[in-house]
Amino acid sequence: MEKLRIVFMGTPDFAVGILDTIYNSNYEIVGVITAPDKPAGRGQKVSISAVKEYALSKKLHLLQPTNLKSPDFLLELEGLQANLQVVVAFRMLPEVVWKMPNLGTFNLHASLLPEYRGAAPINWAIINGETQTGVTTFFIDDKIDTGAMILRKEIPIGADETAGELHDRLMLLGSEAVIETLALIENQKAVTTIQVENPDVKTAYKLNKNNCKIDWTQPGSTIKNLIRGLSPYPAAWTIIKDGDQEWHVKLYAVMFESNSESKAVGSIYTTKKEIVIVTNDGLLKVSQLQFPGKKKMLAHELLNGHSFSENAIAL
Repeated sequence: MEKLRIVFMGTPDFAVGILDTIYNSNYEIVGVITAPDKPAGRGQKVSISAVKEYALSKKLHLLQPTNLKSPDFLLELEGLQANLQVVVAFRMLPEVVWKMPNLGTFNLHASLLPEYRGAAPINWAIINGETQTGVTTFFIDDKIDTGAMILRKEIPIGADETAGELHDRLMLLGSEAVIETLALIENQKAVTTIQVENPDVKTAYKLNKNNCKIDWTQPGSTIKNLIRGLSPYPAAWTIIKDGDQEWHVKLYAVMFESNSESKAVGSIYTTKKEIVIVTNDGLLKVSQLQFPGKKKMLAHELLNGHSFSENAIAL
């Protein structure tokens, strides 16, 4: 058995949960690598990554390279004398980095590979209406999420579960998977499985303004899946037009009711507590949304101070 000396690489909250589990399992973490600080928001206040915040709180050795091929960074990384690197929600590594430790570099990915390789696996599993997902650990190679798999763990996806809720459950599942993977590697019992290439596998494309926009010609269940798959971040959005006013509105929580409706697709009407948008096969009842310049609110809170005309429509 070779005692592990681990370098951890990651940036967002999801990675923090995994790092915390490794730390509390008493593995030796000789270094943490995360994204450089960057200005964010209207005031351009410097923002630090969630992983940096955690590393500082635990007094872990921290590196924030802007260039992963920089000779200075590579020298410092080599000086840590790690024999294993663990990567969770970081960026693509150059070969000189992932080949450095003698026990290799493994990644935790929040999908059942080879399905949903890419930047947003949690979101796309829900958007596409999957009923199960999971996590996979694999040794990194020269492509994105294609390396030899070490282990996979599955969980079901709830019918109304949001990306935020699934994120938190996968973080716990991922923590278990990483600890099991560390034990396998430490005890020289890791057996890998090569990913089978299949042209039909689904991809977890990077989210952008275009693929987050609601298409009201789609079936109501498809629209519901998009909304919950993007909630709470970055959020599905639509244009709501009412007379000469137009708003860019984010939708966070909806219910879909299948029925025949004579009103035009996208038509909006309200009850005392609900905002209802007509789809081509039923009604989408909006329970949480956000108008520009306002905080996220429940539909009935918005309706306390806002009314829609009978010509209001979602585009």
